[in-house]
Amino acid sequence: MLKIDLYSDPICPWCIIGAYRLDKVLRERFPGLDVEIEHIPFELHPDAPAEGFRIADYFRRKGIPDPKIAFARPEAEARASGLDLDLSKQAFGYRTVDAHTLLRHARKRGTQHDLSMALMNANFHEARNISNKDVLAEIAARHGFTAEEARAILADPAEQAETERQTAASRAKGVRSVPTFVIGGAAIGGGSEDEIAAAIAQARR
Repeated sequence: MLKIDLYSDPICPWCIIGAYRLDKVLRERFPGLDVEIEHIPFELHPDAPAEGFRIADYFRRKGIPDPKIAFARPEAEARASGLDLDLSKQAFGYRTVDAHTLLRHARKRGTQHDLSMALMNANFHEARNISNKDVLAEIAARHGFTAEEARAILADPAEQAETERQTAASRAKGVRSVPTFVIGGAAIGGGSEDEIAAAIAQARR
């Protein structure tokens, strides 16, 4: 079995592109390959307020007056891989500690990768607030949890603390941007379809 560790955040545009590319490469170039994908938590905005923040304001603070300028490249990259991605749909960014907490538990249920994709789809395609516990419980209920189980996990401060510990560990390992793939022990940041495929082929040798 090939182990792939994927450091990502459900509100990261490049992460939905990276996960989509990984799935596409595995499906089209390595059909039947036995793969274990583990999602490892990384928070882009750990200090985001509870109500979220306007993405347009975030880019203005960085000197980019129109978010569409920043969106152009990832949207073009997504289209090149066959993913229809309109980043202007989601006007807000949120903290994702709770989303990552459910993703940790989803691994034991065998639904981690599917839940990660569902969270990213909810954020980018449906413009939902994936920091909202009710929204998270609803999505989790379709991926191996009951809504009550999901709410109980999210209500436990020890669970949030463990997620924050793992997020800190990701940064301590030197992860600074996402997505970062660790394929057969070798790390690549981002990655085109060809780069992901080459890393998988190398790991199989």
